[in-house]
Amino acid sequence: MTIITRRNALVGGTGLLLAGCDKIVASPTVKRVLTLGEKATMSAQRLVSNRNALAPEFTGAERSPVFRTNGNTMPGSSEYAALMGGNFADWKLAVDGLVARPQSFSLAQLKSAPQRRQTTRHDCVEGWSAIGEWTGVPLALLLRAAGLSTNARYVVFHCADDFDGTPYYESVDLVDAFHPQTILAHSLNGQPLSVGHGAPLRLRVERQLGYKQAKYVMRVEAVASLAGINGGKGGYWEDNVGYQWYAGI
Repeated sequence: MTIITRRNALVGGTGLLLAGCDKIVASPTVKRVLTLGEKATMSAQRLVSNRNALAPEFTGAERSPVFRTNGNTMPGSSEYAALMGGNFADWKLAVDGLVARPQSFSLAQLKSAPQRRQTTRHDCVEGWSAIGEWTGVPLALLLRAAGLSTNARYVVFHCADDFDGTPYYESVDLVDAFHPQTILAHSLNGQPLSVGHGAPLRLRVERQLGYKQAKYVMRVEAVASLAGINGGKGGYWEDNVGYQWYAGI
């Protein structure tokens, strides 16, 4: 069941990171599954049917007793350490790129914005799943506040963590960016996100696999193309392991 809670209207600042599943050595069979459609163009992937359908939602009684952490569980940068030490009071989310009004939001502002609460299942490529209740701000709300350009085609999430010195990032197209269940979550099961789960903010794009659910989000950037960003395939795992960019389930 989806519950929408309404609070104060969103107020922008002067201007308005995240890990996927654990790195695995996939068997040839798993590798083929993860790279299925790898040669297809992103334009073709965006035509997958039922992209606007809702992911299943569950009751509170169906929540998993343990929701394990995954991927990087502690960003190593001094900047993140300082933010964490201040309980993220000085943390800001940037929303920029191809927008008319670049934005900067504090965690308090995001929590005061209209919220969405949803209990959904996280499916990891490692083969495990867990059901949890996520609360956060609809991504569409932030993009509309920033005035998304008609030239924008993708939304890129830049994160506070890295793997072996490679910055972590992920991306979605506008179909998923404006999907009602795509939120930037600050809470899991009624509690602020732990560091292991991506504090202070992580992406939830519920129609896709776990490695798309970027943690430690610091910046949301609207772009026309993914070609010039890091490896050009739309995400850390896509660039470095060959996972599909569109990981729809």
